[in-house]
Amino acid sequence: MFAVAALVAALTFAPGATPAACSGYVGLTFDDGPSSTTSRLLDALRQNGLRATMFNVGQNAAANPALVRAQVSAGMWVANHSYTHPHLTQLGPSQIDSEISRTQQAIANAGGGTPKLFRPPYGETNSTVRSVAARYGLTQIIWDVDSQDWNNASTDAIVAANARLTNGQLILMHDWPANTIAAIPRIAQGLAARGLCAGAISPQTGRAVAPG
Repeated sequence: MFAVAALVAALTFAPGATPAACSGYVGLTFDDGPSSTTSRLLDALRQNGLRATMFNVGQNAAANPALVRAQVSAGMWVANHSYTHPHLTQLGPSQIDSEISRTQQAIANAGGGTPKLFRPPYGETNSTVRSVAARYGLTQIIWDVDSQDWNNASTDAIVAANARLTNGQLILMHDWPANTIAAIPRIAQGLAARGLCAGAISPQTGRAVAPG
């Protein structure tokens, strides 16, 4: 128990710092923000020493620039999740381009920097989507584990999904479910107990790596 407590303590760190005792890294990802619940999510992540990649919807970023800045201030990485969250594989090349390019601009205008990562809504992609994303210097990111939080998964189920993560893997979560926010402390404890830390997503490999 002492070892687990020590690892939990080590994970409580200021944004930008890297805790000791990381035997591997996983990518916590949250889609669909920023929203009315973003501040609560950021508070929970920060209080538990976790960093995450926020796949923001462009129209939400444009409407809530202060929340995009809050994501950055909390030590999160901001990424592109399209402008209106459509089924991109049902759109033509110019529409796909608009969805991606407008989101790049909205996030940059809001103070979130220029995203390097892109997640297509619903994980739906094809060669056209990938090529348009690449045109903007974006690496397409899907996920290894789906928390099912979008499908009313319980807090216990979300914690259990995170417990399946192994070094380098990414999990799909969302900005808005109350059960996800409630799961954050237990997610942090579970990762610490296994010597895993919340990392960044490498634009080169699409895998979770040490921050910085």
